[in-house]
Amino acid sequence: MPATLAQSLHELTVPGACFARRESDGAIRCWACGHECLIPEGKSGVCKVRHVEGGELRVPFGYTGGVAVDPIEKKPFFHVLPGSEALSFGMLGCDFKCGYCQNWLTSQTLRDESAGVAPRPVAARELAMLAQRHGCPVIVSTYNEPLITAEWARAVFEEARALGIRCGFVSNGNATPEVLDYLRPVLDLYKVDLKGFQKRSYAQLGGRLETVLQSIDGILERGLWLEVVTLVVPGFNDSTEELTQIAEFLAARSPDIPWHVTAFHTDYKFQDRRSTRADDLLRAHEIGKAAGLHFVYCGNRPGQLPGLEDTTCPGCGAALIRRVGFTVLGSLLKEGRCPGCGRAIPGVWT
Repeated sequence: MPATLAQSLHELTVPGACFARRESDGAIRCWACGHECLIPEGKSGVCKVRHVEGGELRVPFGYTGGVAVDPIEKKPFFHVLPGSEALSFGMLGCDFKCGYCQNWLTSQTLRDESAGVAPRPVAARELAMLAQRHGCPVIVSTYNEPLITAEWARAVFEEARALGIRCGFVSNGNATPEVLDYLRPVLDLYKVDLKGFQKRSYAQLGGRLETVLQSIDGILERGLWLEVVTLVVPGFNDSTEELTQIAEFLAARSPDIPWHVTAFHTDYKFQDRRSTRADDLLRAHEIGKAAGLHFVYCGNRPGQLPGLEDTTCPGCGAALIRRVGFTVLGSLLKEGRCPGCGRAIPGVWT
């Protein structure tokens, strides 16, 4: 890894007292994510971008590793202002090490010598104003793991909230109660990647299943709008048993949680397995519906599974929002309700 990138990221930091606690041995405990790293002087946490220097925790601030205006369906949020656009921004680094990561150039910075993009200094208000100029009703922290840059996300979201813009996280869900409480005043939407339902698989990715499941409960308890994604990876998490466990867990929390089952394509370190086929997603969809979930969406195979990208009414079965890929073809929703049977459809519609 070129020293210049590491040095740039080292300098683009501020004190992070919100999630720092000094332990008896002088090391600092950071609890911005579920790893709750104990970091000694001169070292960094698992994420590689939060470090201790001069006796204080230093955290990323004041830059982006990428900015784009995306369809909100790409995040994916299907029950949030369909057909609108979201300003997406991210930083660099991650607290996981997923071998199939499709954003690895930004997420695996400082962990993988092949990864890394140049950070661009920016002010929080500049990002909020950019969203406003593009007419984006939503701004989303994504591309890397936003929990490890929670202080920067909050600064951006405070500016965006002042402009009437909704704010969201696209995250692995490896949160702590403290970081959820810290973000709750400025956060509206939360997408969690539930990457499987096996402890061993999560350990391979660098996380703990229990922490992610607890975070899902915590997100719901705090009244945030939640959608869940499972990237269906052949030979990793695609067994009928594991998909059933995921679907039943979500349905037990609420049958109204949208579950996106999306297709994997060969990438990064997972070069030894095939891409997810349409029939794999169809099986996952059937499992989700059998578990009692009202909204199960198949992603990354646009047009190959007609109707399974649509939002349908759980009451009468009417196709309320029709989609192909990230494009909304039409919507019949009336003030968040099915015009046929009057059933309320959960989501953020106005």
